[in-house]
Amino acid sequence: MISVFDREDIVFQVVVNHEEQYSIWPDYKEIPKGWRKAGKSGFKKECLAYIEEVWTDMRPLSLRKKMEAMAKEREGAAAN
Repeated sequence: MISVFDREDIVFQVVVNHEEQYSIWPDYKEIPKGWRKAGKSGFKKECLAYIEEVWTDMRPLSLRKKMEAMAKEREGAAAN
């Protein structure tokens, strides 16, 4: 049996979660909790191309924020 995610002939939605991680989801299915529409739909190739364009930092949002805070702490310590 072929997975819906292996099909090239159905419409997908690009979805994003609270950590700003992207994925695709079949347009005809309800989007799972914790995910929301990212504003792009189309065939699989189109959606994956969109994700490649907009998802430029693969790190989860919480990790990016923690790393930014740590960098600011180091900058503050270096200034003293």
